[in-house]
This record gives sequence, structure tokens and C-alpha cells, in this order.
Amino acid sequence: MIKTGDFSIKGHSALFIAYIIFGLSAPIGKSALMHGIDPLSLVFFRVAGATVLFWTASLFTPQERVHKKDLLLLLGASIFGAVINQLSFIKGLSMTSAIDVSLLATLGPIITMVVAAFYLKEPITFKKVLGVLVGAAGVILLIFTGTHLISGETHTTGILLCLLSSLSFAVYLTVFRDVVRRYSSITVMKWLFLFAAIICAPICYPNVSAINYGALNPSTWWKVAFVVCCATFITYMLLPIGQKRLRPTIVSMYNYIQPIVSSGLAVSMRLDTFGWEKAISALLVFLGVFIVTQSKSRAQVEAEAK
Repeated sequence: MIKTGDFSIKGHSALFIAYIIFGLSAPIGKSALMHGIDPLSLVFFRVAGATVLFWTASLFTPQERVHKKDLLLLLGASIFGAVINQLSFIKGLSMTSAIDVSLLATLGPIITMVVAAFYLKEPITFKKVLGVLVGAAGVILLIFTGTHLISGETHTTGILLCLLSSLSFAVYLTVFRDVVRRYSSITVMKWLFLFAAIICAPICYPNVSAINYGALNPSTWWKVAFVVCCATFITYMLLPIGQKRLRPTIVSMYNYIQPIVSSGLAVSMRLDTFGWEKAISALLVFLGVFIVTQSKSRAQVEAEAK
């Protein structure tokens, strides 16, 4: 029998690993975009590669029958959680810097909190607001006291696309939470990415066919492989584990890990240094996550009101 605490720990562990990888993917993906891979091609490699990996993995796991109604819901989840999210994120990343993307990712919890308040009637409690603000303060301090990981010109359109990516993923986390909980991670993701690949194929094909593959060096392919295998296959397999066990706002709070990890990567590549500002930033980020995890859900508030 799984205890409630163990159930929650699994959710937090899955999200922690997933968002560490997401943190690595921003500078690595940006580097691939700067060395011969265009945004639409990277999106297609990502969704098509993930489709192959998830369907292959499903051959070695128990088969689940998905109801027709749920297939339609998974199509909707695919549109918001993969198609709109990935197209806007990758295009936005190509038009701005990786560090700007990390800053915009901090808006995810705020957007998710608003969506959850309207759709799930989740209460916006004082602790929840305080946690979001504390975490955001940590990330903002990190960004404004650090240097860009990879040089890139900030572009208004790129910023708006990253905001659209956060909004679409917030809708995915909130609106499609129930269907995600009904099936295993492999089952959910094999259908989600199959639908995404089908939708993206006609959009991305002209760019994929126009790539000068002979001019690409091995390091670029390794970066694409990381985006596909780690930042997509592994992370999207872990995300439903967290979704099944934790509230949407708590899930989105793990966005704050991304800039911490991205900064760490910059230090290891000697592109940045780690000082007291980053130490305080890290402390604020994890304190914000902790505060939000202590906030009350709608069920708890209703139980106390009885």
C-alpha cells in the first residue's frame, strides 16, 4: 500500500528531475538553433523523435485501452501541451536569449494559478501568492545580476511567443489533468506526441527538407539528440507522474528550477560565475516552492468550512 507521503514524494522527485533537464535544454537548444537547425525543424525532430521513442517504449509496458472520448481529450492535450507549446517555445527561443526564456518561464506558476482559479476553482490563498512572489523574486535577482548564457537579441515577438508557450502549457496542466491521471505516462505521451507529429508534419516539412544536412557537425546532432531524448522523452514521461500526484500550481512552480540549472551550466562552461547573488536566488526559489506546497487545495478549504 502506497502511503500519501510516498505518493507525494514520487511526484516531487519526478518533477525535480524533469525541470533540471528543462533547465539544461534552453542553452543546449539555443546552441543547436545557432548552428544550422531552424526552429520548425527542431520542433519536428522533437515531436517525431518522441513519438518513435514513446511508441517503442509502449511495446514493453502493459497495454491500456484508451476510450474514444479520451482520445479526443488527448488530441486537445496534444494541441496545448505539445503543438502550441513547442512551436511557440522553440520559435521564441530562436528570437531571444536562453536567459530571457528562463525569466519568462517564471510566469508559468502565475499563469497556471489564474487558469486553475477559473477552471478548477482552486483558491488563490495567501501562501500560494506569497510562494509565487518569493520564487519570482529569486529568479529575477538571478537574471538581473547575471550574464546571458548565449548571446541573443531580445525580440518582442520572441517574448510574446514564450508567453504563449507558458499559457498553452498552463492550459494543458489544468484542463487536461483528469485524462492524464487516468492512464500511464507512456500511454498518455505516445498518443499526445503522435497527434503532435501528425499536426506538425505539414507545417515543418518544407524546413526539414531544406536543411543542408552535410554541413551539420556532430555536436549539433548531439544537441538535437539531447532535446529529443532527454528534454522531451524523459521529461514528458516524468511530468504525468507529478500531474497525478500534485496540484497544477505546484507542478508549475518547478519552472523556477530552470534558470538555476541554466546558470549552473553557464558556470561549468565558464560563461558565468557563481556568487552570493546566485546563492540568495537559489534560496528564494526553493523557499517559494516550499511555501506553495504548504498552501491549501480547494478540497482542504471546503473540508475546513464544513
